[in-house]
Amino acid sequence: MQECAPTRGQAGSSVLSYFCGMNSVASHKFSARTQLATLLLAGTMLAGPAFAQAVQPPAVPAPTVPAPSSEAAPTAATIRSITVNGNQRLEAQTILSYLRLRVGQTYDRAMLDQALKDLAATELFKDFQISDDNGALTIQVVENPVINRVILEGNKRLKEDKIRPEIKLSPRQIFTRSKVRADVARIIELYKRQGRFAATVEPKMVQLDQNRVDVVFEINEGPKSKVRQINIIGNEKFSDGDLKDEMATKQSSLMTILSSNTSYDPDRLAYDQQKLRLFYLSNGYADFRVISAVAELTSNKQDFIITYVVEEGERYKFGKVDVESELRDFRPETLKTLLPMKEGDWYDAKAVEDTVESLSETAGLFGYAFADINPEFRRDPETRTMDITFNVAESPRTYVERIDVNGNTLTQDKVVRREFRLNEGDAFNSFGVKRTENRINSLGYFQENLEIERKEGSAPDRIILETNVEEKPTGELSLSAGFSSIENFLLQASVRQRNFRGLGQQLQASVNYSSYSKSIELGFTEPYLFDRNISIGGSVYRRDLNSFNFINNDRQTTFQQITTGAQVTVGVPLTEYLSAFGRYSLNFDDVTLDRTLYYFGDDCDPLVAGRYLCDAIGKRTTSLLGFTLAYDDRDNRIRPTRGQAMSVSQDFAGLGGDVKYVRTRLNGSKHFNLGSRFILNISGEGGYIYAFGSPPTPTSDKVRLTDRFFLGEPQMRGFDIRGVGPRVIRFGLPANYDPAAPVLDTSLANRNNQVDDALGGRAYYQARVEVDIPLGSGAKELGLRPSVFLDVGSVFGVRRPDLTTLGDFLDPADGFTKNLCRNSTTGTQSFATRAADAAAGTQFTTCPEGTTSNLSPFEERFFGDTWMPRVSIGAGVNWNSPFGPFRIDFAYALRKEEGDDTKRFSFNVGTQF
Repeated sequence: MQECAPTRGQAGSSVLSYFCGMNSVASHKFSARTQLATLLLAGTMLAGPAFAQAVQPPAVPAPTVPAPSSEAAPTAATIRSITVNGNQRLEAQTILSYLRLRVGQTYDRAMLDQALKDLAATELFKDFQISDDNGALTIQVVENPVINRVILEGNKRLKEDKIRPEIKLSPRQIFTRSKVRADVARIIELYKRQGRFAATVEPKMVQLDQNRVDVVFEINEGPKSKVRQINIIGNEKFSDGDLKDEMATKQSSLMTILSSNTSYDPDRLAYDQQKLRLFYLSNGYADFRVISAVAELTSNKQDFIITYVVEEGERYKFGKVDVESELRDFRPETLKTLLPMKEGDWYDAKAVEDTVESLSETAGLFGYAFADINPEFRRDPETRTMDITFNVAESPRTYVERIDVNGNTLTQDKVVRREFRLNEGDAFNSFGVKRTENRINSLGYFQENLEIERKEGSAPDRIILETNVEEKPTGELSLSAGFSSIENFLLQASVRQRNFRGLGQQLQASVNYSSYSKSIELGFTEPYLFDRNISIGGSVYRRDLNSFNFINNDRQTTFQQITTGAQVTVGVPLTEYLSAFGRYSLNFDDVTLDRTLYYFGDDCDPLVAGRYLCDAIGKRTTSLLGFTLAYDDRDNRIRPTRGQAMSVSQDFAGLGGDVKYVRTRLNGSKHFNLGSRFILNISGEGGYIYAFGSPPTPTSDKVRLTDRFFLGEPQMRGFDIRGVGPRVIRFGLPANYDPAAPVLDTSLANRNNQVDDALGGRAYYQARVEVDIPLGSGAKELGLRPSVFLDVGSVFGVRRPDLTTLGDFLDPADGFTKNLCRNSTTGTQSFATRAADAAAGTQFTTCPEGTTSNLSPFEERFFGDTWMPRVSIGAGVNWNSPFGPFRIDFAYALRKEEGDDTKRFSFNVGTQF
């Protein structure tokens, strides 16, 4: 590039010119078909010193003009005229407005030099000069081109919508080199913030006709710069590993492959210094300081090496700890007993900080919203003790002046305001504010972790509570298809609005279809009836359920239950955490069996279906009146981190209808925040059903099969669906059994070759301990939420059914065990015979012509009716995948009873489209 310098004009005139153009021209292939001339703009612009050197503007020496000859103009002369040539877009008057030269004004060489500098400062021209012909000044300019397009090439990790806002160049602007350099610097800084310090940007200019150009930023993103190593110098009391665990920045390794904290971030480096300081202060090292923290970029610009130099100092203990209060409701002697630290304990800055926060919250309970609590420290280096006095300054009791709700465009104000536990004019209460935050978060209408801001009011004793919400979508319209390990292929269509009309109402409609269940349901819930704290809801539904078992890996439908009904629910709060709900349901059930498989003549065949299934068939009406008493103080009902929820419910069937029973259930759960985002959930539930009246048949249980409790997947992982509890299993005879003395194969090793019917029970219990494991931000962004769990439970309490034995296949005429030949048309049966050419000892399997079924001998056994717990452990993960929600569990049954059906692996996935 040429340096800008003045030159003399032609002989006989005083001509001063100033050239500031670009002369490095290269060919640039702008597209596959067109070759365009490309002007390089200051070469490759890099990050760091090389980049700084590349983008320095050219030095502009002060123009000087050699002394004129005797024929030249005098040193001071008068401007006779000023002419502008070469301008295309800019008016001559506009160009002259940038200069201080005027017609009739005296001028000298210094003023012409200044005029050249003024033209250069505009950055509007790539070439310009001033000719002086005895006071007739001619300004010759070549304008900078106009930008036609700004093009980005090579950007893959950062999309254009992220880079474009950083670029100030735009079409129809005048091209200037300084703007290009500034845009390059901004793009490189953007990549630095993404951890790509090796990124380079090469700006190029493609010349077009009519003095137009395309500006092309060729980007080489380079690899993401990782933290290769973290060095700590000066630490003696704690190991490098202990200190690195406290840092947010992590060294790049296979163990941190999913973490986004392995890239270098200057802000994170400063944060880590604060984390180190807090760690040492929390362990008693009050004099700790970070002397230096240096991040060095390797020569290939792909990795960083971070080095900390620390000074640990001496370890301190708490000395005298006291409280002084100027608030009349705060008695120092009482507060002192509540302090967590005692004299002689190791000094802990985190405990001091938590104590200040706790005292502030306590003051808030008494209405002091702006309580001033200052810990006063007195350090004694000789005894290495730290005396602390918590000073509670005098402040006025605060009242709520105003409650503001901002940001709600769909949700009506009253929906948010009715969740407030404080009203305008009430005395301020920090507990009420916290409870309000939890209730608004539990609505699920707004952003997570919403907080209510506290602002000073019009007077020192007034406070304004401001709630800034960010609404998120509450309507759901989904069509999904998927595969379940329980129901094979399934389809679902649903429409749900959790904030209908912005009033907090819930409206839903859903249709589900799979191989073994079908349902349709319409529902509506009004949480505040007539703006009173009374909820009411209703639903109508139809559900078709096919119960099944396995035979040789094939699912066989046992019975079909069709339920058509409606339910109405009413709820009222009794206290802040205690609510009562009442409900009424009316159901019409029709339980049927496949007549071609399970009927003999016009009656259910107990030999094929089992007497327990035959007792379940029929039509019945259930009129159900129930209530629930629920206690819930969790911080968030959608994704709780602390608190507990408990409920007791009872349903009474018999207010009309054909079924009479009382069903009682208890539920409880408690969540613990273990720190570091680990959440522990302990839950338990149980139930019992008691039937009135006589059983359907003298040999059956009072509680019908369809009304009993069942347990298994997905409620209890490690077991198959309905895999826990009482069941009847059919055992057949081996292929070459002796008809005179048959021996059953009672092995449970191959469950797929046996008919297995779960009977359920009148009582059940279940408990679960589960820990949610936090992951790095990278995995969190993917929607992964892993957990480990322990499940315990059992279902039991059913009358032992009458079972089929081998004796039912024994021919009393000769004492041999034989197949049964049955004719469902005539309702007759007979024993099978041997084939005509069969040898003695072979089975009796030949039936006469007209037989509709040839039933091989089998025997039924009853298993699992015990309260003894089943126990399973395992791990699972929820993934909000692009294809829909995905849940996978791997569980192992530690304890089971004979007959239980276990299952180690289960998953469920759906695809939204």
